[in-house]
Amino acid sequence: MRLVFAGTPAAAIPTLRTLAASHDVAAVITRPDAPLGRKRVLTPSPVAQVAEQLGLPIVKAARLDEDATGRVAALRPELGVIVAYGGLVREPLLSTPEHGWINLHFSLLPRWRGAAPVQRALIAGDAELGASVFQLVPALDAGDVFAMRTADVPADATADIALELLAEDGARLTADVVASIADGTGVAHPQVGAPTTAPKLTLEDGALDWSTPLGAVYARFRGVTPEPGAHTTIGGLRVKILAAARAAGAEPLAPGEIIAAKNAVLIGTATRPLSVTRVQPAGKPAMNAADWWRGLRADDTLRAGS
Repeated sequence: MRLVFAGTPAAAIPTLRTLAASHDVAAVITRPDAPLGRKRVLTPSPVAQVAEQLGLPIVKAARLDEDATGRVAALRPELGVIVAYGGLVREPLLSTPEHGWINLHFSLLPRWRGAAPVQRALIAGDAELGASVFQLVPALDAGDVFAMRTADVPADATADIALELLAEDGARLTADVVASIADGTGVAHPQVGAPTTAPKLTLEDGALDWSTPLGAVYARFRGVTPEPGAHTTIGGLRVKILAAARAAGAEPLAPGEIIAAKNAVLIGTATRPLSVTRVQPAGKPAMNAADWWRGLRADDTLRAGS
């Protein structure tokens, strides 16, 4: 098929590569270059970089306005495919391709409609993660679903690892849907069940609540890692928690209580402790958690969340 593809982050790359290998990608729409790093160097999006490697025409647009619509219409695409572009597709662009637009979304719709489906699913402790390909409509993530697939995600995977795995599964799922639309066999069905929403995470979403059970603390850590990042306050200063795990066999501690362990520190929750192995104190580089705690002289009066 003759396609236009819209996407921006690394999670969209597997789908772009898969479709480009079998179809005529007339253009790749992505967000404009953004300042990155300490020197704020303008850098093309991950999708833009791969599109350039593949020799595909690139349209950089902060929003899909009249100009972007005109450029897409001139290409006469049969289908639009969108994966985490970062902007809304509205009419008349929505109806510009012959078959409209399909969207790869990283959840089992209608659960977790919105910008952060994987992160919200992990925070909620969902037993299953997955991907859905649906017909794009004006309402947020509400269109009929062509295909859905659950995915095997490691029990300790953080959001970035889970999304990477889902992106690979989702690419294959999207390719199957595009092939079915091309041969006329693709059928989409209405979403079934009560929707839940997955708004974009804020810095506050990364705060760990030590008064809750270990399962809830660890689920939140997984869901907010690496962005916006799990954190707590100790002695009034914010500390980012970069690496953590369930503490196997550890005795319970009071919520927020911190003790040293081999190459880690243990922080108490409402049930069992969380083992923290790497941290980044405010204004300092990342470091081993045990070294950081020793540097604080292991002050017994210090508590996480205080």
